[in-house]
Amino acid sequence: MLTMLWRQTATGLRVLIAFTILCGIVYPLVVYGVGQIPGLAAKSAGSIVYAANGTPAGSSLIGVDPVAANPAADPYFHTRPSASSSDPLGPADTSTSGGSNLSGFNQKLLDLVNQRRELIAQREGVNPALVPADAVTASGSGLDPDISPAYAALQVPRIARVTGLSENTVRGLVAHATSGRILGFLGEPTVNVTTLNQELQEAQR
Repeated sequence: MLTMLWRQTATGLRVLIAFTILCGIVYPLVVYGVGQIPGLAAKSAGSIVYAANGTPAGSSLIGVDPVAANPAADPYFHTRPSASSSDPLGPADTSTSGGSNLSGFNQKLLDLVNQRRELIAQREGVNPALVPADAVTASGSGLDPDISPAYAALQVPRIARVTGLSENTVRGLVAHATSGRILGFLGEPTVNVTTLNQELQEAQR
């Protein structure tokens, strides 16, 4: 009886030690090693965006809507609105990620979308009908760093006017921050606002 109990205990300990080494040491080291492969290292580290002085300035995977010190002279490109924000246009609460759970027929959501459209049209100095859909609707996460090329183009004249850069220069920055369709046919082209604002600040130095 004791001999059998000891054998079972010893077998269990050996299995525990083996799986501890395999899952607690070998597997993490393999994953870490794969993450250091050229082309994957930056993504595995969080896709960090760095300022000109080399300090981390954010992640290209997280969209944080910048707040202008003077709303009348707003020098930033803006992301999509967030359901976590108390303000119609943001900024988002980066500690919270998620949608509003309101349906497309919910009157509260429809009123909010119309309010956002009016605010953006006023900020950009355009007709509300020209404001694209992604500018007034929140993403599923509320922290989407990407906007449509149409929304980026809508903001170009304001950015050029406030920063003093030419519109062609600003459009060039937008083009550089634009990603095409996945595999050439999946999804739509997107503009990463995080990297775009970073390049915009560097262009003004």
